[in-house]
Amino acid sequence: MIKEAIAKVVQKENLTEKEAIDVMTEIMTGQATESQIASFITALRMKGETIDEITGCAKVMREHSTKIKVLKHAVDIDRDEINIDWETIVDTCGTGGDKTKTFNVSTATAFVVAGAGVVVAKHGNRAVSSKCGSADVLEELGINLELPSEKVEECINKIGIGFLYAPLLHSAMKFAIGPRRQIGIRTIFNILGPLTNPAGANAQVLGVYSADLTETVAFVLKNLGSKSAYVVHGIDAIDEISITGKTQISELKNGVIKTYTVKPEDFGLKKAKVDDIAGGDAKENAGIILDILSGKKGPKRDIVLLNAAAVLTAAGKSESFKEGIELAERSIDLGKALKKLEELKKHCGK
Repeated sequence: MIKEAIAKVVQKENLTEKEAIDVMTEIMTGQATESQIASFITALRMKGETIDEITGCAKVMREHSTKIKVLKHAVDIDRDEINIDWETIVDTCGTGGDKTKTFNVSTATAFVVAGAGVVVAKHGNRAVSSKCGSADVLEELGINLELPSEKVEECINKIGIGFLYAPLLHSAMKFAIGPRRQIGIRTIFNILGPLTNPAGANAQVLGVYSADLTETVAFVLKNLGSKSAYVVHGIDAIDEISITGKTQISELKNGVIKTYTVKPEDFGLKKAKVDDIAGGDAKENAGIILDILSGKKGPKRDIVLLNAAAVLTAAGKSESFKEGIELAERSIDLGKALKKLEELKKHCGK
């Protein structure tokens, strides 16, 4: 199937969702060669990935991932055990590949959101767009990435936050690692990572590296069953909600998708320069996150507050971004966000 798909995509023809499923199944089961995988993902990138193609590939990746079973408490509904107090799980994850070398905004955001009382299943990997990915900085902060899935489940269920390290939970991705490294460009796999949370997170703020992707990814999330999401792209190619200027947002709510732009001034935040939110290596970024969680004010805190507000709104914890910012401020200022990091280190530390 992959040979036929390559021939079709090279001619700028789109694949159906079923064809995408068939191709990705060949990739995930080791039936495709590295040359075929590299050719396919390169041709797909040049053509431009469609909603059906991304949806089909995401479904296969989800099927082949190691599932994280969370929310096992209290109530049994249709054979799924769901704790009625914790029925919304959120993921803060981006596609990487932005050009601004920001610090790990979504990782800091995860602790702030957890401190505000929302369960977080943080899904991520090592560096893509910077010197330091979420896995790199969490490791620097003392979190053990090499945990069995049962231990990750325990962390999420016990303390309300856990880190899902993509290489351990997406073992079938091993067949695509070589081709991705060898071609060295962004591909559909950058988009798929945030769409394939092994804990089945149904509320997300997902950052993408191009404004052209916000609506596309929002429709994919709808196809995959997400109930609430913000797909965002900030000015200066930031895959977060930006405080340096405008951010394009495609919002999924109640099955309806709408796209609009926001700016930091809309929420009472000061506009910043790109250098104000820049990061560095894992050690530097870990220090930045600790500063933010310890209450240090400034642009780096502001961008975390804004992104946390979006997650809290997607999760239904707040009615608006402005209310979400207030909740995020309390999470930090009352020490709750930092406490979540300390608890995660205690239960999932090295």
